[in-house]
Amino acid sequence: MSYLVATVKQIESCDNLHIVAFDYQAQTLRMMSLDLHEDIKIGVKVKLAIKPSHIALAKDFSGELSYSNQLQATIVSITNGELLSAIKLDCEGSILESIITLSSSQRMDLRVGEGIVALVKASELSIDEVLNV
Repeated sequence: MSYLVATVKQIESCDNLHIVAFDYQAQTLRMMSLDLHEDIKIGVKVKLAIKPSHIALAKDFSGELSYSNQLQATIVSITNGELLSAIKLDCEGSILESIITLSSSQRMDLRVGEGIVALVKASELSIDEVLNV
């Protein structure tokens, strides 16, 4: 799992659906949730979790995507296996890991030290822990 510490800055609700916006290092992240714990309120600090298989990567990206969360990052390591590549990213001091296919890693010609955009759908971000109430 990859983790980011962020602060709840907005909550939109309709019936049982919630869109929660977080401030992470002056960037806005969004999470979609059907259930929202009563401790989740504006101003609360939380630890967000993202599975490595849910972090897509974009290189030399320009244009619009439906991904709510687009984080600028730097590649710090690449570990290639037979089928998959584990890409470690530095995102404003937090280390994220993306697991992509080896063929995608090779096609993108990823290199340690280069900038990349980490993409996470709002439905793939979750709250792991409430850090203050």
